[in-house]
Amino acid sequence: MDSPEKVNKIEAFFQPGARWAEPLSLLRELLLFGGFSEDFKWGKPCYMLNGENAIVLMEYKDSCAIGFFKGALMKDEAKILVAPGEHSQALRMVKFTTAAEVRALAETLRRYIAEAAEIENAGLEIEFQHKNAEMPDEFQTVLDHNPQVNLAFYALTPGRQRAYLLYFSDAKQSATRSARIEKYLPRILDGKGILDRD
Repeated sequence: MDSPEKVNKIEAFFQPGARWAEPLSLLRELLLFGGFSEDFKWGKPCYMLNGENAIVLMEYKDSCAIGFFKGALMKDEAKILVAPGEHSQALRMVKFTTAAEVRALAETLRRYIAEAAEIENAGLEIEFQHKNAEMPDEFQTVLDHNPQVNLAFYALTPGRQRAYLLYFSDAKQSATRSARIEKYLPRILDGKGILDRD
């Protein structure tokens, strides 16, 4: 049985009156009806099958989304899945801004949710192509001179570390890299990944 604290966090996420409460609540209904168990991880409701993370609900400033952890393996016959970033090899998502949009795609989403379940039940895995995430000089300097940041960064999961390094390194100008690093230092110190919800 889930702890009261976890239940409260889940209920707070879907609290009526929140900006994306209506579309997210409809997506939640589809997932629970689809036989997934509900958990709360990384500040988000996560839906599991056979103990594996399969689907996640997310909030953004301009939208909310349903994300399929192994979406890259899905057929996407309706062509509605998008990658959250150019380096995303697995996760694919569908964004929404209204409950009406969710209702309009309800039948398609049911099929996609069922397909995600089939992928998990079949034990399919994504073969990741590991792009080297280079350590930018600007960030190495910060790590060398700030033990607290160094400790916090290397306490993050390898995936979160890689996401930061890719984002920092993608900037062509040193000034831009430094600005990105400065902006995300508080998140690193808080133990959060670049895409984790506040």
